Amino acid sequence: MIEISRADFEEAVDDALDSLPDEIARTIAESNVVILVEEEPEPRGDGTELLGLYVGIPLDRRSVFDGFREPDRIFVYRGPLQRHARSREDLVRQIAVTVLHELGHLFGLSEKRLHELGWG
Repeated sequence: MIEISRADFEEAVDDALDSLPDEIARTIAESNVVILVEEEPEPRGDGTELLGLYVGIPLDRRSVFDGFREPDRIFVYRGPLQRHARSREDLVRQIAVTVLHELGHLFGLSEKRLHELGWG
């Protein structure tokens, strides 16, 4: 397990977001989504451990008729990512992959496609 401070973890999330092309970053900023760092996910009954989670309506399924609603949420889970990392560099890479994976869901990409892109 590799442990880093919460501030360093959040900085790695910010770095992943900063690495995005301007057009993508602008779309995310305009899409009513918040990205949150949480320590642990809710326990799952299937024994899998989530590294991140997207909760919301993907951009390709939204309508102008949806009206006002709560922001979509992307959770990045610090505990599981630290437990899976083999080194600090691996942790930073896994954080970036997790952020990209969950943003992919915001854009409507399937699990299969995200794995094909190396963001799985």
